Amino acid sequence: MATDLKSIITNANTTELELVARYAMRGEDPRRERAFSAFAATGLPHRRMEAWRWSDFRAALPMLEAPKGTPNADPFAALQGPVIEINASRYILPSDLPVGLRILERPDADAFSRAEEMPLGALTAALAGRKGAASGLAIEVTEPVAEPLRIIARSERAEANLARISVIVRPGAHIDLVESHLGGAGLSSFLLDFTLQEGASATRTLYQNGAGDEAQAITANIRSASAARYAQTALAFGARITRIETHLTHQETGSQAVLNAAYLAASGRHVDFTSHIRHGAEACTTRQLTKGAVLDGGRGIFQGKFMVPRGVGQRTDAAMQHHALLLEDGAEVFAKPELEIYADDVECAHGNTCGALDNNQLFYMRQRGIPEHEAKAMLTQAFVAEAFDQAPDFASEILLSTAQTWLGANKAIA
Repeated sequence: MATDLKSIITNANTTELELVARYAMRGEDPRRERAFSAFAATGLPHRRMEAWRWSDFRAALPMLEAPKGTPNADPFAALQGPVIEINASRYILPSDLPVGLRILERPDADAFSRAEEMPLGALTAALAGRKGAASGLAIEVTEPVAEPLRIIARSERAEANLARISVIVRPGAHIDLVESHLGGAGLSSFLLDFTLQEGASATRTLYQNGAGDEAQAITANIRSASAARYAQTALAFGARITRIETHLTHQETGSQAVLNAAYLAASGRHVDFTSHIRHGAEACTTRQLTKGAVLDGGRGIFQGKFMVPRGVGQRTDAAMQHHALLLEDGAEVFAKPELEIYADDVECAHGNTCGALDNNQLFYMRQRGIPEHEAKAMLTQAFVAEAFDQAPDFASEILLSTAQTWLGANKAIA
């Protein structure tokens, strides 16, 4: 089996050969086989694939090796609530759970129905967990949960950290999910399957910060039923290469979604926010706002798509906005907003801007005695702050404070 899969990957590099070897050691499983076959058909995503032309994982991962540094600090460390830790593909579960929350370890791999659409998600579905241990976790939410559930993904100089978690929110239930992706592995890949049943609601707050010798992929597949409400807020600082990919399907009438994000990319950091929202039912609503600020040597990417199928997507209400600041010469931002609409009774819009800070605003602040570096940091903070408006109060304050710390520490802004 490993030999057959190996031959599918054209011109496999050292990392891909190592991933084939890891798969071969897992034993036969038809669900893993399908997922890994989907990954092997393309190998690590590369620039010749349209959806990955700005995020070449194959070039960024010539070898699978542990990073030199240690994981970054968790800005949510003081937050109360149960914690799931993912360390070197091993799951560490909380000892106590609040009412309405169940967590189960899954010894066998689950099928991943969208493996052909998400190559790094397929890789994670095939290799998540450790041999002889849990392949993934199943989280069930049966009623509103009082405390946020935290997921921390970090390792201590590991070659890989791959994990898969499935969440199902039952009718009328609610959960606040807080994820911290802190690095510490040469390749970190996280796959989240999220199902919201009728009238359920959830917030997802995502924080990402990796090192300059790490690759990170965070993939989510979300299904939303009638009158369900989903709100996602992300703050990313990037790594050598980072892809935060969200696929959301409105499956039934009246589903609502908010997907907001901000990225701050310094030199040597790459952040890719990619999303695909399918309005597969009538009268569903999506709001999406992404803000970014990039320094010399940094790269920010936004790819967003709204898909409205013929017949089933009538009365769709969707709006997508991406706005970025290039804070220095040498900063790079690539954006590709898309609308694919086959229904005739819809309200869909998108907008995209890239530019520098307003010189008039800078002049106004300098005239009032504010140093140039502080003025630029304050304006940039105000610019990205809008992306945190829909996050829970406890999370928005932490995200804004973390962004402020980064802006204050990067004297290159001046």
